Amino acid sequence: MSEMSEKKRHRIWAFFIVGCIVVMITAVFSVLFGSTKIAVDQILSAILHPDLNDYKQLVIRELRIPRTIGCILVGAAFASSGAIMQGVTKNPLADSGLLGVNAGASFALALCLAFLPGLGFSGVVLFSFLGAAASMLLLYCLMSMKNRKLDPVRLVLGGSAISIFLTSLSQAVSIFYNIGYDLTFWTAGGVAGIRAKQLYLAGPVIGLGLIIAIFLSGKVSVLSLGEDAARGLGLDVERSRVFCLMIVLLLAGGAVALAGPVAFVGLMVPHVMQYFVGADYRFVIPASMVGGAFFMLVADILSRVMNAPSETPIGLVFSIIGVPFFIWIARKGGKDFD
Repeated sequence: MSEMSEKKRHRIWAFFIVGCIVVMITAVFSVLFGSTKIAVDQILSAILHPDLNDYKQLVIRELRIPRTIGCILVGAAFASSGAIMQGVTKNPLADSGLLGVNAGASFALALCLAFLPGLGFSGVVLFSFLGAAASMLLLYCLMSMKNRKLDPVRLVLGGSAISIFLTSLSQAVSIFYNIGYDLTFWTAGGVAGIRAKQLYLAGPVIGLGLIIAIFLSGKVSVLSLGEDAARGLGLDVERSRVFCLMIVLLLAGGAVALAGPVAFVGLMVPHVMQYFVGADYRFVIPASMVGGAFFMLVADILSRVMNAPSETPIGLVFSIIGVPFFIWIARKGGKDFD
């Protein structure tokens, strides 16, 4: 290995170490911030010596810690699924929303609010994930008709069409059953409702997806070179692409079910991470997990303090940054950071 590549490897390892430390520090701040003032020693007491009669400890264990863990999982899932999508489709503006995952989850939520109004949050999480899976299955069936190849252009066009269709159905249901406010609040994105029992449902799904995504990152890196190059390197392009999309479903479906369709996380974070680790998706995907967790934690903290004592939807926080970033990426022709 050359001196330059050795230096680059050390820089990447340094990034991961520093990034994980920063995420842990930010997670502590996430537990500290809120309507109730809590000291660091109280956090340690709640973890090591829990006392359910102590109100502050109850807030830490039942509200703050699950919310913080949810932020980490959701941010890592959205960002890594966006990185996979950008690598597989060779589209720098891609994220999980192009597959109809967000729209499928939103449609399932609209049906829950309309026909199962008494359903708890855990049930909503489950139905939202099933809706995301159904939209992905519909896309795959449409793309596989007449034995056609699952090429990136048709994938993006088909996903966009399904997203528009399901979004229209969601809006029709919300108007007809007068659930527009509840549906809009969820689609704005937020992690305030995450509790331990929801993490028990979605956490293992997201965790499994994150682990597989790391092992799959080498194939994504090869796919990002183009079909001809990937086949020349001995990769089964069609099978690998389908497998990548299944992992995107696990990641984005679980994240959308927990926090709603938080926009721009999957678009922005992989590009920012390429500035630190380069364009190799073996490093971009795990780096996106770290970066996504950090940005989601920061956005959640900002959502609490921007309009205190009320909370600003976390999707709005990302949109303030994400829209200019999207325009900038589009103007520079979709080129990655060098």
